[in-house]
Amino acid sequence: MARSESTDVLVVGAGPVGLTLAAELRRAGVACRIVDRLPARLPYAKAVGIQPRTLELFDRMGLVREVLDAAVPLRGQLTYVNGAEQGRIELVLPPEVPYGFAALPQYDTERLLEESLGRYGTGIERSTALVAFAQDPAGVTSRLTTVSGTEEEVRSRFLVGCDGAHSVVRKGLGLTFEGGAFPEEYMLADVEVGWGLPPGYGVRSMHRGEDGAIDDLLVCIPLPGDGRYRMSMLVPPELSAARQVEATGPVGGDGVAHGLEGGTAPALADIQKVLDRLAPEPVTASALRWSSVFRISHRLVDRYGEGRVFVAGDAAHIHPPTGAQGMNTGIQDACNLAWKLALAVGGAAHPQLPASYDAERHPVGEEVVGRTVRHAAEGVQADPTDVETLLLREAQLLIGYRESPIVTPLPRDDGAGLRPGDRAPDCGGLTGDIAAYPVRLFDLLRGRGHVLLVYGHHPAGDTATDLAAAARELTGGLMETHGILPAGASEGAPGVPHHHDSLGEFGLRYAAGEGAAFVVRPDGYLTACLRPPTVGGLKEALGRAFGP
Repeated sequence: MARSESTDVLVVGAGPVGLTLAAELRRAGVACRIVDRLPARLPYAKAVGIQPRTLELFDRMGLVREVLDAAVPLRGQLTYVNGAEQGRIELVLPPEVPYGFAALPQYDTERLLEESLGRYGTGIERSTALVAFAQDPAGVTSRLTTVSGTEEEVRSRFLVGCDGAHSVVRKGLGLTFEGGAFPEEYMLADVEVGWGLPPGYGVRSMHRGEDGAIDDLLVCIPLPGDGRYRMSMLVPPELSAARQVEATGPVGGDGVAHGLEGGTAPALADIQKVLDRLAPEPVTASALRWSSVFRISHRLVDRYGEGRVFVAGDAAHIHPPTGAQGMNTGIQDACNLAWKLALAVGGAAHPQLPASYDAERHPVGEEVVGRTVRHAAEGVQADPTDVETLLLREAQLLIGYRESPIVTPLPRDDGAGLRPGDRAPDCGGLTGDIAAYPVRLFDLLRGRGHVLLVYGHHPAGDTATDLAAAARELTGGLMETHGILPAGASEGAPGVPHHHDSLGEFGLRYAAGEGAAFVVRPDGYLTACLRPPTVGGLKEALGRAFGP
């Protein structure tokens, strides 16, 4: 063993999920190391869709501007059956949602996250693999090895496996990974085409046989660049990776077939044959950047962690790429877990706080796996919900934690729309006393941790000054307080920064009434909705996450 070192959190896997987790830990002041077995970032546009909810999280992290500059908008989808257009889906969200759908190659998402992490002085330790680990009540001891054979022992408070579908961490914990695999295989290719279809729209072109079943398929997702798309299509028999798997065993040797299978990579001529059959108009593909054969499986762990060891992203859930849910779900796993580990490392967490990660995220993974499997088999249009709800769900804006053990429940008949566990919505028109321009609520939350928002003053409640003092005391100074004054109010509480709700959007969207207070977590969800705002209610709410 070459040496023994220690850190607060060891993150295994430097894909988008691991990088998000490490960046959020470092933003919270937590020491961490992030290792990856690969020598360099992979140059593949695998996960390309970025959901509006993920952009909101990138906003909170201070990363969204760089992502928006690099990405392209996803405006909708054009659907064709046997060459005839069957209409289009417009990806239009309510005006109060600050971000739309976007597309960005996974390697660019990883690059931007790595740059963000680097600003905290932390880099990826490449060509470094986790071999084994053992945990005890005080921490985790991990054994790492490099490509040269050098071994290292690392002692950490926590270990998180973001190491993909064949996760060493998941196997080491003995978690089950139940599910199945689709028999179909797909070709993936990153190419350019010069057709006249409107930019920003995905293309789904299908052929139905005489029996009505789909026997040929082409899906194209726009990428940054002139006429550039990530295309997927059914694989021809001569390029099937399944034949190689039959001879050599499943990829990874653990019975999980998922992702890039390797084997014979499709050539540009293979892609062109499919375009000749299914493209909405005659077109020639060029500039092949990469291609592969892809197979889809759907699996979910029985739990997201045990003790001081957790899994996130593909290590916890894999499913069809319908709606670009995979990477986005994993990034939200990371944001959910990061602030909880940060409080635990700092000694400020309730003893059961880390365990709430499984309680909150496992139901989300279960829902996403079930929905994407259903959509892969029947199509998104088979979803029985109305179009607006469908888009909000695909945007991951309907995810919430109302049943979580760390949020303060409200009576179900209290008539309130927004409840603890819900996503904290954005709103505009907040004006200050000095700046001449209005800002959005997300501008006030950006870069912060826990925030207490106090609206107005209810005769039966406590003042913003009292609540701010209590918030500081109950969290050891980790919670900031911000006042939101109703339109027409003259001045705020002494010592509490404030903005005026000049358009009335905050009061409306938060159902604030005459006075209320809201605890917003670092991942943008509500821990408590206090109507009226009282120190006693705040103490009860914070006691679920913060220790004594």
